[in-house]
Amino acid sequence: MVEQENSKISDGDTLVLEESMNSEFDGIELGDRPVPSWFKWFFLAIIPIAIPYFMYFHGGAEGRAHGDYHDAELGALMRARFAEIGELSMDRETVIEYLYKESWLQVGKIVFKKNCASCHGKDGGGLIGPNLCDDQYKNVSDIADVLKVVQNGANAGAMPAWRDRLVPNELVLVSSYVASLRGSNPSTAKAPEGRKIAPWPTAPEPAE
Repeated sequence: MVEQENSKISDGDTLVLEESMNSEFDGIELGDRPVPSWFKWFFLAIIPIAIPYFMYFHGGAEGRAHGDYHDAELGALMRARFAEIGELSMDRETVIEYLYKESWLQVGKIVFKKNCASCHGKDGGGLIGPNLCDDQYKNVSDIADVLKVVQNGANAGAMPAWRDRLVPNELVLVSSYVASLRGSNPSTAKAPEGRKIAPWPTAPEPAE
């Protein structure tokens, strides 16, 4: 049973009567106070604002969703970073070089999560596509083949070709990132497919 206390508590210009709920824990008594009127009016006021907000940002128009804003900013950031290294060579040596550059692997990771995670899993363990974290491969015998598969696709189009969808730097860096996944421990991993291949080359010697 709720007991009304004699004390009154000021709430703006209104005095409201606090009721005790006969519930106490650790010396703290649970009170039963009404929601302030200003909060109710604020809540009602934002309802009409929410309708046009939802229609604008979630109505399906291209470029308006928060994800689209994020992708645009991400693309601008990547283009700015690519200006630091110029256009990378599409060859085996470059894939190996950037395999051992952690900061640039993070750029490759962004490309992977945006374009590859839906088939290979967010951490490369494999979904529709194969597991990229073990030592067995179906279409790769050497690290150079990773770049070839990314460029040209494989398995009669099951793995799409990305040469016309990604710029050269994205192709190289995502290939280096895919190679870096080998030996990692994904949260969910598909069974190995293909044959076991030799380890990747070691890091190149730094230039004089």
